[in-house]
Amino acid sequence: MQIGNVTTPFGRRPMSLALVKGQVRAAEIESGKTADKWKVFRDVCEAKSVLGLGDRAITVLDALLTFYPHSELAEGQSLVVFPSNAQLSVRAHGIAGTTLRRHLAALVDAGLIHRHDSPNGKRYAHRTKSGEIEKAFGFSLAPLLVRVEELAHLAQQVAEERRLFKRAKEALSICRRDVRKLIKAAIEEGANGDWEEIEAMYVDLGTRPPRTPSRVETEAVLEEMTMLRDEIVNILEMQLNSQKTDGNDVQNGCHIQNSKPESSNELEPSSENEQGAEPSQKPKRITEPLKAYPLSMVLKACPQILDYVPGGGQIRGWRDVMAAAVVVRSMLGVSPSAYQEACEVLGPENAAVAIACILERAEHINSAGGYLRDLTRKAARGEFSLGPMLMAAMRANGTDRKSA
Repeated sequence: MQIGNVTTPFGRRPMSLALVKGQVRAAEIESGKTADKWKVFRDVCEAKSVLGLGDRAITVLDALLTFYPHSELAEGQSLVVFPSNAQLSVRAHGIAGTTLRRHLAALVDAGLIHRHDSPNGKRYAHRTKSGEIEKAFGFSLAPLLVRVEELAHLAQQVAEERRLFKRAKEALSICRRDVRKLIKAAIEEGANGDWEEIEAMYVDLGTRPPRTPSRVETEAVLEEMTMLRDEIVNILEMQLNSQKTDGNDVQNGCHIQNSKPESSNELEPSSENEQGAEPSQKPKRITEPLKAYPLSMVLKACPQILDYVPGGGQIRGWRDVMAAAVVVRSMLGVSPSAYQEACEVLGPENAAVAIACILERAEHINSAGGYLRDLTRKAARGEFSLGPMLMAAMRANGTDRKSA
């Protein structure tokens, strides 16, 4: 076989090593192998984006297959079709000659057909006396038979990708609708919270995906939108729990007053206050601990914490994150008591996440200890959760990676 410029009906085209390899593979079809030509064609249609083919190229392949007289591609039969350009153009819905040649070349480059050129560049066949094709010159469909399993696998992959993409878009639409309703309800009910900032986050996430997003881009926005929804629910749940706690305290106080009306100690100051001692300033949690966020999300938002994990920097679970947080706490100058209070109010996992978020913004925070105490006091009052901090860190790291 000569490798170089090969004369074809469409001029002189370079013969690449990839095309030579494909022709060698086509000559090695398993004995007795068959495949339904229209099943193979449907697989090609499904996988056209992976193969780098457009709709016009698929139309040309469809036309070529109509010139193959059998419903099955079979080893041992002549797999070469030899229509003229005029015949192909008619069956390809009147496609222009220049366009036809371009898309035939695309099918060759994709490894779906091969050229079997005649000495004069024409397409024709030699037949036996009985009319059977003995030798044909044109386009070989053998690559389709060789690659039947590969094409089926590609089609399955594309179909699965499309299914996942559809699910991600549906989930994002539902999540976006939920967030919109939650924000509106919170504002109308007068719930405490920085709803302007949360609204700004929602609007920003709505403009994040490009005009034609990929599945990965859609899932990334879905992840952040889900975190924002969980954050809003967390804030509202904390306030509801706080209201229930306050209501129970009032009811308990009324019950004590009504059940012991003769008591003379109800309104008397305690001995501590009588002696002038100051009441304790230690925050007291009035709600349930904050829900822990997914560890993968935390590490994506706060990658610097990995540098402080004891024993090699590999995080296998929350225990490693909390161990790293102790190291960072000491480095940032946060007192053990401040960190202990954060653990009691936020929960140990979320306290570690707070330290990781503070580490990401360490250069912008004057006193990490004071900042942590302030967050702890707000969380004790039901006015803080970690969602906005994590989202801000995730956006900042995403921006840094894009600009790098």
